[in-house]
Amino acid sequence: MAISATGKALAGAGNLIRLLPTGTVFLFQFLSPILTNSGHCEPVNKSLSITLILLCGLSCFLSSFTDSYTGDDGVLHWGFATASGMWPAPESKTVDLSAYKLRVGDFVHATLSALVFGALVVLDSDTVHCLFFPSFAAADKLLVQVLPPVVGVVSSAVFVMFPNTRHGIGYFESSATFGGRVQRAL
Repeated sequence: MAISATGKALAGAGNLIRLLPTGTVFLFQFLSPILTNSGHCEPVNKSLSITLILLCGLSCFLSSFTDSYTGDDGVLHWGFATASGMWPAPESKTVDLSAYKLRVGDFVHATLSALVFGALVVLDSDTVHCLFFPSFAAADKLLVQVLPPVVGVVSSAVFVMFPNTRHGIGYFESSATFGGRVQRAL
């Protein structure tokens, strides 16, 4: 029984790792100090910072709709889940691409992913100083301190209870071999 609980905990942690695209988070962490001028913003810095936040948030949201499958040719294909299946996807005789249709859970996961990224933005002191301070009151500062952990706990609970079954870009299927060929369908 302990192994089963440990296995579930590790599977939940694996799902949490897929919550945010690491490249997007790295890009934000790398560019934020530059674009915010280390928290000492001019109007152009604010515009650039807001643009970076919106693009990274959109990336986090859209990455929840990416998936992969191994086609008839033995190649790993990546694409976007749509209402009718995978797009773009070559015709496959053995893989039912309609099984990759959009689900309500995809939108829940995408929204939570964007919220977690938003919490990460609020934790970045340069961004907060550039975009919000000194207009924040004491109550607002408390909100900045409390909001990220609350978003993290709620998102973690949802992802552990309702794991994401999509294999987004950069996350291989468990049946995929690393020695095999990989072709991007995007």
